[in-house]
Amino acid sequence: MSNTKPHIAIIGGGCAGLSAAAALVDRGLKVTLFEASPYLGGRARTIETKQHSLDNGQHILLGAYQQTLALLRKVGVPIDQSFLRLPLHINMQSNHGHSVFQLKSTRLLPAPLHLLFGLLGCQGLSWQERIKAIKLMHHLKKTNYGLVQDTPLDGFLMAQEQTPNLTKMLWEPLCLAALNTPITAASTRIFLNVLRDSFSGHQRNSDFLLPRQDLSNIIAQPLARYISSKGGVINLNQAVLSLDTQQNSLGQDGFKLETADGSQFFTDVIIATAPSHVAKLLQALPLADDIREVTQSYQYQPIYTIYLQYPESTQLPQVMSGLCHSTGQWVFDRGQLCGQLGLLSVVVSASGAHQRLTQSQLALMVTHELKLAYPYLPKPLWHKVIAEKRATFSCDAMLDRPSNQTLQSHLYLAGDYTYADYPASIEGAVRSGLLCASLISSEDKKSQNHN
Repeated sequence: MSNTKPHIAIIGGGCAGLSAAAALVDRGLKVTLFEASPYLGGRARTIETKQHSLDNGQHILLGAYQQTLALLRKVGVPIDQSFLRLPLHINMQSNHGHSVFQLKSTRLLPAPLHLLFGLLGCQGLSWQERIKAIKLMHHLKKTNYGLVQDTPLDGFLMAQEQTPNLTKMLWEPLCLAALNTPITAASTRIFLNVLRDSFSGHQRNSDFLLPRQDLSNIIAQPLARYISSKGGVINLNQAVLSLDTQQNSLGQDGFKLETADGSQFFTDVIIATAPSHVAKLLQALPLADDIREVTQSYQYQPIYTIYLQYPESTQLPQVMSGLCHSTGQWVFDRGQLCGQLGLLSVVVSASGAHQRLTQSQLALMVTHELKLAYPYLPKPLWHKVIAEKRATFSCDAMLDRPSNQTLQSHLYLAGDYTYADYPASIEGAVRSGLLCASLISSEDKKSQNHN
């Protein structure tokens, strides 16, 4: 039986789909990407409002996101110009107008000593709490950040004698930033994986990378240009209506993919949508029953980003600070970050009482809390609330997550929810896309050798 050259359909133009496409066109394979919306990037997209371009959420990357950074470098993104790199520095601002916790790593020592010495000198913890935190980090390093059985993070921290104050100031903010899941439900195993990658290897792995431009310019558009330059086809506003198995005229097994423009035959398919959309795409494929069941069982967590425009002269002491005993967890000075003078963004991660408020009520509450934290702030000129109510899957302990390869031959899943070692993140999405591309390339080589 003769085989045609593989033609891969990628359904979904977020970070997972784009990274898979970039890797596949690199290998000389034919790729067509379908995106139902008019824009690429998925959750990492841009919204035009007032006089600014705003991301749909204030994203934070880590220096440990090696695959994402390598991919962006490959497609020509200048990392140092595109991101503000901040060495690990956590400042928690109280609602009494002063800092209640400061942790700053040192560049003079290799990892993880740069963090351990930072813990020794941090402000806002007693000596006993600092020693307990250092003991935990030492224990994690000895066990290679491993865990016999997954458990909710709050219980793990209690068992490791981390005090409520230590958890509130250090571990809970890191958990919300990394997993966007309440500490009472969050997976300890996944949290430790992020700590391992951030605090092992080079000290720069623990840096925060804050986008200086909107993510469409940093991620989606450069990847799209790269894919197109290598012969890949990107179709926007093209929802996939159905997917079924089919043989082509040469007797080769594959898939019939139907859109409003008609149907096409593909040898391989990568579904790179949110898990909530997977079941509908797979309804004609009997071997995908297990995948439908898993993806339909996911719970989700919201992220609210409140943008507040103050007079252009307004500036915070730091580009990024944590907020203690407030609705929001982090506040960013976008004037210092990307030249949007006087614009502050506040991130409210995971579920909570704030979801019962209207957007105006939430903006008013956050404005009031910022005034308590920074008494010199004037009245904002305008606000914009962006609510992503299903921003990420809830990264719960012992969560069942599907693999990239399915029981249906030549059908693959990509998306942060499929990369079992990481939470919902850009890095998890990129890694999943690259894994799918690697699996397809391996199958293509086997087929060529067999022929």
